[in-house]
Amino acid sequence: MAGLSSFTNPAFWAASGAALVIGLAGCAADGAAAGHVETSAAELGLGYAREACASCHAVEPGQVNSPNAAAPSFEALANRPDMTRTALAALLRSPHRNMPSLIVEPDRVDDLAAYLSSL
Repeated sequence: MAGLSSFTNPAFWAASGAALVIGLAGCAADGAAAGHVETSAAELGLGYAREACASCHAVEPGQVNSPNAAAPSFEALANRPDMTRTALAALLRSPHRNMPSLIVEPDRVDDLAAYLSSL
């Protein structure tokens, strides 16, 4: 009966409840923070793509034809086998042969790479 008495002790339940709440909050915070960062960066990247790239490139998911026929769609770029997130970031930081001189701000490069890698 000694073990049973701890279950009737209010201090036991208070400590157990607090530990459970802290544990669950930690798990939720870790998962939400990680998911939010990626989603947020990809959403920012899409917003930037709509502003800076959509006049030439198809930037929307499922959009195949670019306004400029010589400009590949973002999905086509993203789905190339050699196009890792690192490669996408490098591509966005380098000049392009047939592209206007567009300078993508360093903080936007990561957002665009996140968006492209989400496609």
